[in-house]
Amino acid sequence: MTLFGRIKSLLLQSCLVMLNPNLDEIQLTKDDYERYSRHLILPEVGLEGQKRLKAAAVLCIGTGGLGSPLLLYLAAAGIGRIGIVDFDVVDNSNLQRQVIHGTSWVGKPKIESAKNRIHEINPDCQVDLYETRISSENALDILKPYDVVVDGTDNFPTRYLVNDACVLLDKPNVYGSIFRFEGQATVFNYEGGPNYRDLYPEPPPPGMVPSCAEGGVLGVLCGIIGTIQATETVKIIIGQGKTLSGRLMLYNALDMSFRELKLRPNPVRPVIEKLIDYEQFCGIPQAKAQEAQQQMDISEMTVKDLKELIDSGAEDYVLLDVRNPHEYEIAHIPGSVLIPLSEIENGPGVDKVKEMLNGHRLIAHCKMGGRSAKALGILKQAGIEGTNVKGGITAWSQEVDSSVPTY
Repeated sequence: MTLFGRIKSLLLQSCLVMLNPNLDEIQLTKDDYERYSRHLILPEVGLEGQKRLKAAAVLCIGTGGLGSPLLLYLAAAGIGRIGIVDFDVVDNSNLQRQVIHGTSWVGKPKIESAKNRIHEINPDCQVDLYETRISSENALDILKPYDVVVDGTDNFPTRYLVNDACVLLDKPNVYGSIFRFEGQATVFNYEGGPNYRDLYPEPPPPGMVPSCAEGGVLGVLCGIIGTIQATETVKIIIGQGKTLSGRLMLYNALDMSFRELKLRPNPVRPVIEKLIDYEQFCGIPQAKAQEAQQQMDISEMTVKDLKELIDSGAEDYVLLDVRNPHEYEIAHIPGSVLIPLSEIENGPGVDKVKEMLNGHRLIAHCKMGGRSAKALGILKQAGIEGTNVKGGITAWSQEVDSSVPTY
């Protein structure tokens, strides 16, 4: 057996010990019997199952839309030790879906907010906080003490990192993702089942899959997928039921429909032997360099410059808004004309811009400046020069007109 094989075998034995603790050493208190009485009378859980939950250690990566409901239910279920990895602070825009956080925690660390709420639900739960960005340098050390890892992240580099770390440590990876009205969930790396690389052997090109900040997400969708993740975690710990390992569950909230796809391990997939640079693997540095070069080739103006231009009464320019129509309804800069980026990318929008300009100068904006820079890059290839508004309508709201809503 190779050195890697021996290490993996030892890690597997360690995980089996953690998932099969000496239950004689685990005692429930009088309060536990009252608190978990509805579990205890379930034959599939019972006293042994509740002891397993109390002995278990679960790591949650992220306390956002998915992490919020699953942490609440894991704490309520009686998980004895919960680890939380996050480095963000609570923002007003989080409160629509990240139900573990409250208004009084806006501006404060999410992990502290989550710990406070967990202890309101279950004062006896040990909560470990990792206020850091998980990386190839720290992932194995962070994941090692836990029996089950739950992935509540929203970006591809971290998903591949968590997956590969779970494979190396042979830990179950309870996966979920959400976008707009759709969500999916499965269990990776469990009992010989597939892992994330069997579902996505290669990451999509950067920017191809919009983030929730760009595309939006139905708040209650997070609760549905997050609680499914919590359910799978509990089932793994108590050893009951049929998990989602080998099955990808797809949920559409608009249709209220569930579908299921079979997942199988790929027999020719590369062997994961170490953690790598996942930003590089997903093409993030290359995309950022390309974007930076693109922005260097496009002139910029500040929102204050735009305000001075508007106030001057000048009529020799066209202010182009490349956001989506529903974003334009939320808020728009007076005098702007809407042509969504999707129309410019697909061709018809370029002709519309040409007709609209009629010799005037072009100024473009979006929410924060990224989409408008991309639109101007496309238009430049068509022979149309333009200026990008730095920071977009968000900066306009923050620096020029606070009555304009931010979203």
